[in-house]
Amino acid sequence: PEGLIDFIPEVQKLIAELNEILAHDVVDEAGLWKKKLTPQSLELFEFLPQAIQEQLMLERDPHGNVQVAKIETEKMLIQMAETELEKRKAEGTYRGQFRGQSHFFGYEGRCGLPTNFDASYCYALGYAAGALLHAGKTGLISSVGNLAAPVEEWTVGGTALTALMDVERRHGKFKPVIKKAMVELEGAPFKKFASMREELALKNRYISPGPIQFVGPTANAVNHTLLLELGAQV
Repeated sequence: PEGLIDFIPEVQKLIAELNEILAHDVVDEAGLWKKKLTPQSLELFEFLPQAIQEQLMLERDPHGNVQVAKIETEKMLIQMAETELEKRKAEGTYRGQFRGQSHFFGYEGRCGLPTNFDASYCYALGYAAGALLHAGKTGLISSVGNLAAPVEEWTVGGTALTALMDVERRHGKFKPVIKKAMVELEGAPFKKFASMREELALKNRYISPGPIQFVGPTANAVNHTLLLELGAQV
């Protein structure tokens, strides 16, 4: 629930007051600055878990706003549930045990639905990983090949982790790392783009199949960039 805290009206009011205080005053450890909060905002601030209080006081962004993406809302919800259940336990209305386990699904929560290719690919990766574990094959990363073909013709296996490693200098020492590149300039997709650079600057040449389809002629289409990577005919 990334940013969820910013959609709660009472929290919005609290954040606005905190922004004003932090913009003009020094926050003292004794907590005298809290007297500048309205009674409602002070009550809410004191109700929030200590960790969330501290995160609300973090450095603001260049526009002076709370960086809500850095507030671990999932942990806040767990801590608030724990507080409420402890209160009920003390009242004798709750006798169970609660141990919350948080997971951050920020990207998953705001992404689109997976295509048929995405779903098949991830399923194949997971199945291959399970098979490798079952066979006791360690030091391997699950891999799927022949992706330009229909799903039935894909091949699965394991790729040695060392094959993906490169040696880079980090903190004054050479360390094995997985090479990172935002755009692989020697890759086929970029070379294709470079070969059409002048034409693309003058004309609208887009390849867009439209919205994701789950049935019909484009339902199982493979990503054009991936086809270029694979050297398939496109």
